[in-house]
Amino acid sequence: MKSGELVNTTEFVFEGLTDDPMLQNILLLIFLIIYFIVICGNSVIFVLIWQDSNLHTPMYIFLLNLSVIDMTSTSNILPKLLMTVFVEHDTISFGECITQLYLFIMFVCAEVFLLAAMAYDRYVAICFPFHYIIMMSLKHTAGLSVTAWAVGLISPVGHVTLISRMSFCGSHVIHHFYCDITPLLRISCSDIDSVEMLTYAVGILVGFFTLIFTLLSYIFIILRILRIKSSEGRGKAFSTCSSHLTCVIMFYGTMMCLHMRPTSTYSSQLDKCFALVYSAFVPMLNPFIYSLKNEEVKRGLRKLKNKIINYI
Repeated sequence: MKSGELVNTTEFVFEGLTDDPMLQNILLLIFLIIYFIVICGNSVIFVLIWQDSNLHTPMYIFLLNLSVIDMTSTSNILPKLLMTVFVEHDTISFGECITQLYLFIMFVCAEVFLLAAMAYDRYVAICFPFHYIIMMSLKHTAGLSVTAWAVGLISPVGHVTLISRMSFCGSHVIHHFYCDITPLLRISCSDIDSVEMLTYAVGILVGFFTLIFTLLSYIFIILRILRIKSSEGRGKAFSTCSSHLTCVIMFYGTMMCLHMRPTSTYSSQLDKCFALVYSAFVPMLNPFIYSLKNEEVKRGLRKLKNKIINYI
């Protein structure tokens, strides 16, 4: 069959996570709880930043965007996963699969750019505190946020175009719990070289360069912090970026394990574990990471709680 021929399938079947009925029920409960925490936790962060004028600063505007990405990216994957666990072998139409793939790539690319923007914000705040208002004005902050979403919207177009023209003449079972690039390539009988090359190109242009930019930002931040004489000052400076650094490590660690390797080394079980960390646990942990050690967020939460109590 020629590469580029129209697909000859109308739906796929997800392999899911397990065939054990008892384990399925446990996973269903766990993922329901996780999804509830993701939506509630990120919604609270979103509402908190939106309504508190004291939090209308670049870092919190970026965090508001990150909360939106966490909620929408999780909603792109977890509801279908819950159906897969509940029904055991759930199907997805070809159109829905391509849409899910597009949204997955979009949110990943938007998030890496947003994390880089947040790293730059911390770099300017610590290394150029007297120029922070000028360098991170509302105009610049809005521009970086819009650019992050624009990068996300454009990045998946190539993958979606190429994969939508592939043929799937063998098994229609996707050895995963959502439509991702590698699982789809594994069951295609078309030439996948062009898609793999595009994956590496997008990975380098979007993922690698934003990672290098983020790492360089933190190298300069660390060098600047080390020049602070008092231990209290060093601790205070580092605390302003420790939450973001934790999220960067979790995000890039799982995404590099998922995508920055040849298709020949693909392991469905291992990839499912990494994908669960990215799609469920990282969005669930982000609100806690950014709020537990953040006094401004804590004050905002107390104010929001008091407003709700007084309203009731």
